[in-house]
Amino acid sequence: MGVWRDAEGVERPRAVAEYLLARMARAGAERVLMVVAPGKTDLIRYFGAGYAGMAIAYAIQPAPLGLCDALFRALPFLQAEEPVLIGLPDTIWFPEDALAAAPRDRVHLVTFPVAAPEHFDAVAWQGPEIVERVEVKSPGPSDRRVWGAVAMPAAGLLALHRLWQQPGRRDQFLGHLLNAWIAAGGQVTADRAGTEYWDVGTIAGYRAALARLGAGEAAQRAA
Repeated sequence: MGVWRDAEGVERPRAVAEYLLARMARAGAERVLMVVAPGKTDLIRYFGAGYAGMAIAYAIQPAPLGLCDALFRALPFLQAEEPVLIGLPDTIWFPEDALAAAPRDRVHLVTFPVAAPEHFDAVAWQGPEIVERVEVKSPGPSDRRVWGAVAMPAAGLLALHRLWQQPGRRDQFLGHLLNAWIAAGGQVTADRAGTEYWDVGTIAGYRAALARLGAGEAAQRAA
């Protein structure tokens, strides 16, 4: 998937969220809910009702109340037996199928190496797959991996929502809520499927991601 999107013969930059949607499609998603801020009509105009065979719907988050609040806005659209895939639209990661093999019967994190894990939610492991805790934007070893995508059953998202609604919670960061889930006896697993990860909401991440995408596109043309 290259840096440019050919629409009616005109080359133009892709919307960053398009990279995440392409990865969701590779992981088998059939429906997508995009949680947007009020007035964020540019995404609606760009994607419309679908992308890559997936139906797209939109939910409004009326105020910037954090990731947890955004995630739980999907609950009215889900049935308990459905799997749920979660990604952040301002990120680009590789391999493109890193989410495809993630288990969907429990809360599971797909992790990636980054240059500065203290700027993300880093994973502390207990054994090869079990998460001991999530270190939310905390200092620590530079070789820590960070979560960049999540898979779980809809019933798991509902259980997390019930925990989030308890007095004194309403966490903004998903890592804090996952730590409370673990402390309450819940299990979180993780894998090391990811190899590259950029937050394109930052200038440095945006430039690095563009360089990586441009190199990949050049390699495809040369092949």
